[in-house]
Amino acid sequence: MNDDCPKFKIIFLGDQSVGKSSILNRFSQDKFEPNYQATIGLDFHSKNVMINGANVRLLLYDTAGQEKFKSLIPMYIRDANVIIVVYDITNTESFTHTSHWVNETKDLRREDAIFCLVGNKIDLADKRSVSEEKGKNFARDNGFIFAEVSAKDGLHIQELFNNELFPKIAEKFKISGDDDENVTEGNNNQKPGVKLEDNVNSKKKKGGCCKGKKNLDLQDG
Repeated sequence: MNDDCPKFKIIFLGDQSVGKSSILNRFSQDKFEPNYQATIGLDFHSKNVMINGANVRLLLYDTAGQEKFKSLIPMYIRDANVIIVVYDITNTESFTHTSHWVNETKDLRREDAIFCLVGNKIDLADKRSVSEEKGKNFARDNGFIFAEVSAKDGLHIQELFNNELFPKIAEKFKISGDDDENVTEGNNNQKPGVKLEDNVNSKKKKGGCCKGKKNLDLQDG
């Protein structure tokens, strides 16, 4: 196994039951499980992707939203490259608490990370209690990427990573591969220059990095 490829740590923060694990699972395996159990402490998952022509391994950390586990979170925030704060658009309290999660990162002086605010469960638009404008304003005021998604229906999940996060990662960390030609596969409305590979397919790839890594199942947070 070649472990020389760049590795980037992405951590998901937010209250319990906002759908952190569901978003991660939809992105990494294109699956949704309606009956997740609450995440206990922290779950880990990895995914191999191609960003701007370069092989990259994403280390994905799903944190528990329960109060009793919050003391564990700072140790995982410290070296995160991307911090994704998730709230539930049908739960005003979960949106209000985003300030707490953001303050957790500021206390650790993580202004150098890429931040993203994500409103989940837009499939429940008829129960919406947090307007899209509120989310956009909070993200703009803090310099965050913003998206609203549905982990259940898969809406805007791949676009969030492919069109927003991956280009930011490529720019911030100066990622480029040997081939300047951008390659896109699949039907996820991917932006040129961003190609997703699951870990099974990566076994077939000669050279590259991170071959043979198996996915781990996640629970909802």
